[in-house]
Amino acid sequence: MIKRLMFAPRIFATAIAVMALNLAAAQGPAVAGPKAVLELFTSQGCSSCPPADKLLGKLSQSGDVLTLSMPVDYWDYLGWKDTLASPEHSLRQRAYARSRGDRAVYTPQVVINGRSHVVGSNAPAIDAQIKKELNQHNGLPVDLTLTMEHDTLRVKTGRAPDHYTGEGATLWLVYYNKSEKVRIARGENRGRTITYHNVVRKMQPIGMWKGKEIQIDLPRNEVMKVGVDSCAVLLQVDRSGKPGPIIGAASLVDLNS
Repeated sequence: MIKRLMFAPRIFATAIAVMALNLAAAQGPAVAGPKAVLELFTSQGCSSCPPADKLLGKLSQSGDVLTLSMPVDYWDYLGWKDTLASPEHSLRQRAYARSRGDRAVYTPQVVINGRSHVVGSNAPAIDAQIKKELNQHNGLPVDLTLTMEHDTLRVKTGRAPDHYTGEGATLWLVYYNKSEKVRIARGENRGRTITYHNVVRKMQPIGMWKGKEIQIDLPRNEVMKVGVDSCAVLLQVDRSGKPGPIIGAASLVDLNS
């Protein structure tokens, strides 16, 4: 059974910290951007989530979508405290519901490009919604590249497309681990060992975008302090403190290589 949470208004706000160092290091080869961003809101305490977690792992190998697992903490009271959950993920999911104007907060839930949601284990629905995003909104219309060279993590954005409405957007640096295996001792998934894919550990705002090409350089050592093996950058419209559509994305894996 899909686990639903009654929506309650929460304040979603964050301080924007811009870091532009303009280092002289050469840029590495650009990585092609995905056609969609899938955020899976999941929980170790949700018996209907493991199929969605497994599907996310399969989708993460396709190469043309960026998948991110966002473990939530609001089912912890059911007998097992999610070892990967973050209250920030729960806040983000609720903020999406406010931004869309609905009360849809449940697990497993996939939010696609920050616009729409479907049940996270429903592969045909996810595929159909990705195609709808491509047809109606041109997927992720703003070019983004994310490269690492020597001591610099470099983010570059393209210009706004002709149809862009002029809404402001925030550049988010997303830190994640490609794989986390967890043995669950209690709760609805008691006795199971589940592998979670592209598990988000931290999100950090690094700049604002207003429709023009920009470049932001971050020191490699600051990125590596978080202790993850991968990162991504999302360009997301900000709607009065609520997350709006994601209009660009890029990722880097194996940061330690």
